[in-house]
Amino acid sequence: MTAIITNPLDFNVEDLYVDLRQSIGCQLYLKCEGFNFAGSIKAKAAAEMVDAKEREGELREGGTLVESSSGNMGVALSIVAASRGYRFVCVTDTRCTLTARRTMEALGSEVHVVNEPDAEGGFLGARLAHVRRLCAANAGYLWLNQYANSGNWRGHYRTTGPEVAKAFPELDVLFVGAGTTGTLMGCARYFRENHPEVSIVAIDTIGSVTFDRPAGRRLIPGLGTSVRPPILDASYADDVVYVAEAETVRMCHRLVRHGFLFGGSTGTVVSGAMDWLAAHGGQDELTAVAISPDFGGNYLDTIYDEEWVTRAYGANALK
Repeated sequence: MTAIITNPLDFNVEDLYVDLRQSIGCQLYLKCEGFNFAGSIKAKAAAEMVDAKEREGELREGGTLVESSSGNMGVALSIVAASRGYRFVCVTDTRCTLTARRTMEALGSEVHVVNEPDAEGGFLGARLAHVRRLCAANAGYLWLNQYANSGNWRGHYRTTGPEVAKAFPELDVLFVGAGTTGTLMGCARYFRENHPEVSIVAIDTIGSVTFDRPAGRRLIPGLGTSVRPPILDASYADDVVYVAEAETVRMCHRLVRHGFLFGGSTGTVVSGAMDWLAAHGGQDELTAVAISPDFGGNYLDTIYDEEWVTRAYGANALK
C-alpha cells in the first residue's frame, strides 16, 4: 500500500523488531524506534508535549519553544517546530554529536552549546541553568521541560507500551533505557496497569545519578543523567542494570559486525539486557524485548571512530 503524508510526524514505523540471537547469542527482540524523520524514539514524546501545550492554549503559531537536550529530543523538537511554524532554541552541551547539532540547525533551530559542567549538577545542571536564564530574559519563550513534563511519558504510555504488548502478547520482560525516563515511565505505567505480570528492567549508565548512584564521567549522550528526573517513579522498575560506557561501545561494535548500526543508547540497553538475562538463567525460555531508541548515524565520529574510543576509554576498549 502506498503511504502519502504531508507532515513529517505522520510517519513512524512501529512494528519492526530485530531478533538478536545470531548477533549476541541469546534470545532478545529489539524494537527499532529510529524509523521516522527525527531518527529516534524522541519523536513520540516531542509531539505529545507540544500537542498538550497547543490544547492548553500556551502555544500559538509563531511561538518560541526552548528545551535542554543531549541531541535526539532537540532534533525531534526541531522537526515539530519546523512543521508547525514555531521557533526552537535547543540548549545542549559538548557531548552532543556534531551531526545532531547540524541537523537541528539545518531545520532552522538555534543551538546553544554549554561548555562547562555545573559543579554539582554536571552538564545537565548547567544546561538547565542556561534555559532558565533564557526564559527569564525572553518572556515569550516556552520551556517544555521534558524532565518534569508528563507528556514525555504519556506519549509512550499511549504508543510504545501498547505496541510492544500487541506484538508480544506472551512478553515476560521488557528492557528500557533510562535517560529522561519518559520511555521508561510510559512503558512501565502501561504494563503495570494492563499486564502486571511483565517485568520492567531499567538500564542505566554507570556515572548516572538517576537511581541515586554516584555521579561519574559520561561521554555518550542519551542515557543517564546528572540531575534526577522529576518524572521518575523508581517503584515502577522491577530491576535496574548498570552498564559501563566501555561496554556500550563494545556492544555497538559487536552489533555493527552483523550489519546493525545502532546508537549508543541501544548498545547500553542490549548490553544490560544480556547481563540481566545471563544472571537470571533460562533466557531461552523467556520472551524478552528491548527498546532501541535510535540508529548509529549520529555516532560515526565518536562510538564508531577508533581514535575517539581509544582516547576516551583506552587502547583495550574494543578488545
